[in-house]
Amino acid sequence: MRTQGVAPWSRPIIPAVDGRPPAPGQHAAPADGRRSASGANAGEPSAPSTLTTVLVRRRIDVTGSVQGVGFRPFAFRLAGELGLAGFVGNDGSGAFMEVEGPAPAVARFEARLRREAPPLARIETVSAADATVRGDGGFVIVESVAGAGQRTLVPPDTATCDACLAEIFDPGDRRHRHPFANCTDCGPRFTIIRDLPYDRPATTMAAFPMCSACAAEYHDPRDRRHHAQPISCPECGPQLRFAATGGGAGVTGTDAAIAAVHAAWASGQVVAVKGIGGYHLTCDATRDRAVTALRERKGRVEKPFAVMVRDLDTARALVTLGPAEIDALSSRERPIVLARRLPDCGVSAQVAPCNPDLGIMLAYSGLHQLLLCPVPGCEIPPPRVIVATSGNRSNEPICTGDDEAAARLGDLADAFLMHDREIHVACDDSVVRIVGGVEQPVRRSRGYAPLPVALPVALQPTLAVGGELKSTFCLASGGHGWISQHIGDLENVETLDAFARSVASFQAMYRIDPSVIATDMHPGYLSRRWALVHHGGARIAEVQHHHAHVASLMAEHGLDGADPVIGIVFDGTGYGSALGSGPAIWGGEVLVADYDGYDRAGHLAELPLPGGDAAVRRPCRLALAYLGACGLAIDDRLPAVQATGDTERRVVARQLETGIGVVPTTSMGRLFDVVASLLGVRHEVSYEAQAAIELEGVAATAGRGWPLRFGLRGDGVIDPAPVLAALADAILAGADAARLALGFHDAVADAVARVASMVAAATGVRTVALSGGVFQNALLSRLCRAALAGAGELELLEHRIVPPNDGGLALGQAAIAGRTRQRQPQTRRWPCASGSPARS
Repeated sequence: MRTQGVAPWSRPIIPAVDGRPPAPGQHAAPADGRRSASGANAGEPSAPSTLTTVLVRRRIDVTGSVQGVGFRPFAFRLAGELGLAGFVGNDGSGAFMEVEGPAPAVARFEARLRREAPPLARIETVSAADATVRGDGGFVIVESVAGAGQRTLVPPDTATCDACLAEIFDPGDRRHRHPFANCTDCGPRFTIIRDLPYDRPATTMAAFPMCSACAAEYHDPRDRRHHAQPISCPECGPQLRFAATGGGAGVTGTDAAIAAVHAAWASGQVVAVKGIGGYHLTCDATRDRAVTALRERKGRVEKPFAVMVRDLDTARALVTLGPAEIDALSSRERPIVLARRLPDCGVSAQVAPCNPDLGIMLAYSGLHQLLLCPVPGCEIPPPRVIVATSGNRSNEPICTGDDEAAARLGDLADAFLMHDREIHVACDDSVVRIVGGVEQPVRRSRGYAPLPVALPVALQPTLAVGGELKSTFCLASGGHGWISQHIGDLENVETLDAFARSVASFQAMYRIDPSVIATDMHPGYLSRRWALVHHGGARIAEVQHHHAHVASLMAEHGLDGADPVIGIVFDGTGYGSALGSGPAIWGGEVLVADYDGYDRAGHLAELPLPGGDAAVRRPCRLALAYLGACGLAIDDRLPAVQATGDTERRVVARQLETGIGVVPTTSMGRLFDVVASLLGVRHEVSYEAQAAIELEGVAATAGRGWPLRFGLRGDGVIDPAPVLAALADAILAGADAARLALGFHDAVADAVARVASMVAAATGVRTVALSGGVFQNALLSRLCRAALAGAGELELLEHRIVPPNDGGLALGQAAIAGRTRQRQPQTRRWPCASGSPARS
C-alpha cells in the first residue's frame, strides 16, 4: 500500500468538466452528451440527492495492465457519473486514485471499478483504504509519477474494435478507409513500444505528429482516444504503398494500393503484406497454382498454411465452428483457431495437405479488413479467403522492416504492400485449438504476449531461455513471469539473433537484470549455448526438460509446490537425466514432482531410435526398429515395411544387432509416428508432429475404436509391445485403419489413467498434470479426461495459459530455478512405486 494522505501532485492534467475545477460540492460529470462509463447519458440523475450528506474519501491502488488502455479516463467518467471528487493518475505499478463523496456513491465506484473496466485492462489487484476528506471541488487526472522498483504491465496488441471499424467504413467519418484507426480499446501496443513508461514519444508513432483534430481527442478524457498513443487519421497517420518486386514507382494511397493488391491476387500472385507484428505472405487461398507457388518458394513442403477471412459468416462456410471456436475467433486476441474443415469448402487442398483441420483467423486490423473488402470504384473484388502465413523462409524469423523484407522475401513475393509505421517488436500470430470446449494455446504470441503469468511463488530475477523448438523465453521477478512472444525454432543464426534481440528488449523494458539463467540440460540446444556465453555472471541452472513441463503447468494453475503432482509428460524429444549407462531420449514420462525436484515413477518402455534424425523423418524406418525390438515379425504385407527398401531394412537390422547409431528413447511422440506408419497414414514427415496430426485426423472419423491395451508393469513401465502386436495382427487381417487409429488413442488414454491410479495409490498424490506436445492432440486429451474421471478421485490439470509444447517450457524453468527459497535436496520424498529420484 502506498502512503495515504495529501497527494504530492499539484498540477492537474485535466480539469473535471469544462476547463474549470467545479466548486466545492459540485458533482463532475460528462458535459458533452456522450455515454458515461456505465452507459447512462450525461445529465441523467445517477443518485438520490441524499447521497450528498456524509462525505468519505478512499485511496485506491490498482495494479495490472491498466496503462495505455483508457483506465484513467474510465475512472474520470465513472467518478463524474457518480458525482465524486478526487484524482486519478499512473505510477510505476499501475493506477492510483482518491475518490471523495457520499459513502454509498464511493462504494458503488469501488464495486464498478473492476467490473466495468475498459476491455483491454487486466486488473491484478485492487487495494483500498480510508483517507482524510479534503473537500476537493471536482475529479481530475493528474500527472504520472515514477515508482521505484515497480513495473507496469505492457498491454498486448489487440484487434481493431467495432467502434473503430464502424468509422473506417463510414463515408461520413474523418477516418473513413483509414487502415490504422485505433483507440484505447484496440490496436497495436507491444509491437510499437520502444521503452516504458508507455507514452507516444517512446513508441514508433513518435514519427507521426498528431494533427489538431487527433490532438483534441487525445487530450479529452471524455473521448475514447484519450491518451491512445497510436492515435492517427488520414491527415497525420501512416500511409500505404504498393510496389512490385524488383522496383518501380509503386502505388501510394490507401485505395490505390489495396486495389493493386486485389489485382495481384486475382492474377495468382503472392503479395507480402506488412501488418501489426510483421509481414504476411498472402495469396488467394482458393487458387491451387498460387498456393503451390508460395509453398515451393517458401520451402514449406506440406506444413499447413493459416488462412484469413473477413467475418464469421465466411468462416462458417469453411470450417465447423462450435461456441468455443466462435468465441476464440472473435475475441480481441484474434488468434488462429484450428477447426475441422468442411468438405467442398473451396479452399485449395494445398493449403493444408492431408490435414482435416484449417488454421483460420478473422481479419484483426483495419488494414486486413480493408484488404478483404471491395475498393469503391474498383472492378476486381478481393478473394473471400486468403493464405496469411508468416513472412519468412521456413525456419527463419518473421520479417518486420521494409528493407529486411525486400532482401529476404524478394524471391518469395511478387509484390509488397508496405506502410511507414515501424514495427519495433516482431510478433507472430497466436494459434489455439479447442480441447473439451476450452481454449488451449498452441502458440502464444500476438494478443497474449507480453502479459505475464502471475506466479504462485516469489522468484529472484531470472531469465529462462526455454528449449530449441517453438522457442520462447521467460523473464521473471517477484510474482510475475513475462513470457515472450513466439520466436521460432532455434535452428539458425538468424533466429538466434531474433531471440537475443527480444531478450535484450524485455530486460530493458522491465528493468530486470537476471541473477539466474535457467536452461535445458540438452548440450546441443542453441538456447543453452547462448546462455553459457551471455550469462553475464548470473548463475546457470540446468533444468530437466520434462520437469520443466510439469512445473509450467503447476505455475499457470497457481500451485505453490507445497504438494507434489503426478506429472504425465508425453512429447517427442527431451534430454533425460544421467541414469544407468547415460542419458536417454525421454518423452513418455511419469513424474512425481514439485518445484524442488521429481521422482521418475514410470515411463514408456525404452525402444531403439536408429539413426537419430533419420528415424524421426522416416517413421517407417522407426516402425521396423520397434517391431524388431518387440520381437515381432517384419512382415512384408505391413504398410510400414512396404514403404522401406531392402537397403534400409538391412541397415536398420544391422543397427539393432550392433547398437551402433542407436539411441534408446521413451518418446510417446515417436510411438505415435510408428503407429501412423504401421497403419499406412504417413511414412515420411516434412514437419514436426505431421504423422501424429494425420493419425488423429484418421482416428476422429471412426465411430468406435479397436480394442487395444498397453502392458503396465509393477515398476510403472508402460509396455507398448502388446499394442504393436495387436495392431500388426489386425492390419494383416484387414481391419479398418480408422478403428485401429482410434483404438490406439483409447489405449494411450487407458494407460494414462492406469499409471496415474497406480502412482496415486503408492504415493497418496491425487493431482494429475498432463503436459508435453503430444497433449496438443484434442482427441487424446478428451479421451484422457474421460479415462481419468473414471479412475477415481483424481484432480486433472491441463494447459490453458501456456502451450503444452515447448513453447511453455521457459515458464517451468523459471519457476524451478528462480525461487528465492528452496528445500534441501532430497533423494526420496514420496514412496513412489518405482523409478529414480532426480533433481533439476
